[in-house]
Amino acid sequence: MVSPPCYGLLTRQKEPVPLKSISVTLSIREFVAGVSATLNYENEGKDPLEAFFVFPMDEDSAVHSFEALVDGKKIVAELQEKSEARTNYENAISQGHQAFLLEEDDQAGDIFSCNVGNLPPGSKAALTLKYVQELPLEADGALRYVLPAILNPRYQLSGGPEGGGLQMKTPAVPSKDVPYTLSLAATVSSQHAIQSVQCSSPVNPIEYLADKTSAQISLAEGHKFDRDVELLVYYSEVHTPSVAVEMGAPATEPGSLMGDPSAMVSFYPNIPEAQSPTACGEFVFLMDRSGSMHCPMNNQNPSQLRIQAAKETLIWLLKSLPVGCYFNIFGFGSSFESFFPESVKYTQDTMEQALKRVKSMDADLGGTEILEPLKAIYSRTSIPGHPLQLFVFTDGEVNDTFSVIREVKSNGQRHRCFSFGIGEGASTSLIKGIARASGGAAEFITGNERMQSKALRALKRSLQPVVEDVSLSWDLPAGLSAKMLSPEPTVIFRGQRLIVYAQLTGTMPPAEATGKVCLKYTLQGTQFENQVAFSLQPKSDANLTIHRLAAKSFIQTKDMGFEETPANDKKEVLKISMECGVISSHTAFIAINKDLNKPLQGPLTRSDVPSPMLFAGSMMMCSPGMPRGAPVRMYCSSAPMFGASAPKSRFSLKRLGRRLRGGGPISLKHQPDVEQYDDCYDSGEMSQEGSSIDMTDLETNHTDDPLVQLISLQKADGSWDLNEGLAVVLGMSLGDMQAALPVKVRLGEEKRSLSIFEKLGSVKRIGWIMTHLRKQNIGDHTLSKSLINRG
Repeated sequence: MVSPPCYGLLTRQKEPVPLKSISVTLSIREFVAGVSATLNYENEGKDPLEAFFVFPMDEDSAVHSFEALVDGKKIVAELQEKSEARTNYENAISQGHQAFLLEEDDQAGDIFSCNVGNLPPGSKAALTLKYVQELPLEADGALRYVLPAILNPRYQLSGGPEGGGLQMKTPAVPSKDVPYTLSLAATVSSQHAIQSVQCSSPVNPIEYLADKTSAQISLAEGHKFDRDVELLVYYSEVHTPSVAVEMGAPATEPGSLMGDPSAMVSFYPNIPEAQSPTACGEFVFLMDRSGSMHCPMNNQNPSQLRIQAAKETLIWLLKSLPVGCYFNIFGFGSSFESFFPESVKYTQDTMEQALKRVKSMDADLGGTEILEPLKAIYSRTSIPGHPLQLFVFTDGEVNDTFSVIREVKSNGQRHRCFSFGIGEGASTSLIKGIARASGGAAEFITGNERMQSKALRALKRSLQPVVEDVSLSWDLPAGLSAKMLSPEPTVIFRGQRLIVYAQLTGTMPPAEATGKVCLKYTLQGTQFENQVAFSLQPKSDANLTIHRLAAKSFIQTKDMGFEETPANDKKEVLKISMECGVISSHTAFIAINKDLNKPLQGPLTRSDVPSPMLFAGSMMMCSPGMPRGAPVRMYCSSAPMFGASAPKSRFSLKRLGRRLRGGGPISLKHQPDVEQYDDCYDSGEMSQEGSSIDMTDLETNHTDDPLVQLISLQKADGSWDLNEGLAVVLGMSLGDMQAALPVKVRLGEEKRSLSIFEKLGSVKRIGWIMTHLRKQNIGDHTLSKSLINRG
């Protein structure tokens, strides 16, 4: 049995030492977060200590500072080439001096380790690291910040490099017995008004300024750091394009990245609605069935299992596929298997076959060998006219993430990958990396939000027509030019935020000068452009936030791990990393205390810091190496959504039935605009009672959730049979349904006769149905404009 995830200071023998507290200061300005995290430890033993601190971090984070405060003495680390830093650390320790080493894991961009060498008895050490990161934009307009607590042990891929994984064995305790606490103080500021701030953990009363352009948030006292802390920030306006120009570092040579001004360009392309191509694609779903998928989604009690959440998401996708497409489902663990020998056409029969097998799927295939099924999928012959769309569901517990990313990238021209990180602790390096490498998109499902909206948003993006000829052009005064630091975008999705970075080189004009940047792209033969003007007066920032983010963006495109990065790319990564002070897999922070009166002597000892159990109060096994068929006992149910703070609302299908006046045959012709489901699910307006789909109830219609009942009756073409089963769901008699008369329905500026029941029959997107149900208490019924022609 593999131990629960741990977060703390570990000795070289992988044993923890006392971690007293963690203190985090967070500053969110617009959509960028600056973080300072301090971890306080104390050596209560009688001998000096050498420790190894392992912690997770979002792979988009640009770590730019590391320092130690030992018994009042501050030691600032220097960034060096990794091999050199490791050698210097070992030499210092062998001589009995204090030394500190911070490095990124060789095989994953979202795991960091910190060596603390020779901490004297009775000494206290405060380790502080600082980083900046962009905040992702959720479907409902929220900016999301996560402070990760869970670090899952990573599975070693067969044939992969040795030594890159974290094989940790630590004692576990119920969450109430975690010996360290977390304090977090956050400041949120924006030129736009702050509508609200939500937190997944208990907080003190939020303080807003009078104009609500600033807010102060802090965790309630005594918080145990046994789960991820998530903040959702809602501004009054988040879709305004902008350009921010930041002044270079003082006394730095002009012409260098840190010496010249840097620009951050944020676009929200106004991509119009467009007719989907006739050929709608080959959809391949790759489902993680390793033993670790039997772990809970998060550390809340109760919490849904990862495998159940993934199956639930997959069922919603299967019910939403377009008629005429092809699909297949793969399950993987130590081995892999597919539902069909080759992808099959999506019909009522093949959908029913797939749903039956999905119901019986379990986390029973052992390890996490994701590389081999990926190769098998890519080796298959493409279906003419049906581009490959790959959907990956995994908790991301893979050691050598760079090997997987490289495989996806090598096939990036013939497919798009939409990845789903299931549960807390999923590797952000893997999930984001494979999506970025193929021009897809990544989603994370941790149990705190409606997963259906994220799944359907990814499906909608996969069905979008291809945006072509994407280019970015600059209109700047003479003598000034822009050098792109981010790769120019090749894929743009409707409703997606696009951020790029550039270095401004040359002579900066007077303060009143302005520049323009223009994004151009072609959609189905028509060219579009979005343009934004901006001031060329750079603003100063002591943290050089934009410069650090620009460096991180550049490094991500080149850095493929310590062992695998090509020589030319490694040279560029080293140059930018060293110049900007942003860590990479090829660099490390090293600090040596040379002011000790005498070197420390004596054997090194170790102490244990217990880790929280994933699910306190129950016995469970969640091993990534569990053999196929191993018995597992779990007790769980669906997790609530942001506790009691989430707004509650219930939509009754019986109310819809009472307003039903139409009848007759039901046929599917078009799908509506599914933008609206984002508001329905992600705003928290769905009832928490229906947050989980039971796999048996979904097909036998025994669940009390009318929405799930409606899904269970839906056919592959998006229609429903006019029968007693549907009448029960809608709260009507079959005779009343058949005798109902048409009603007038408004469609834009046109009016035509269409029954509500026919509307339901023409709707495939379940999220749209829920949006529609909110409107059943008004006179007119608005029919969403069709986006996807189902022909």
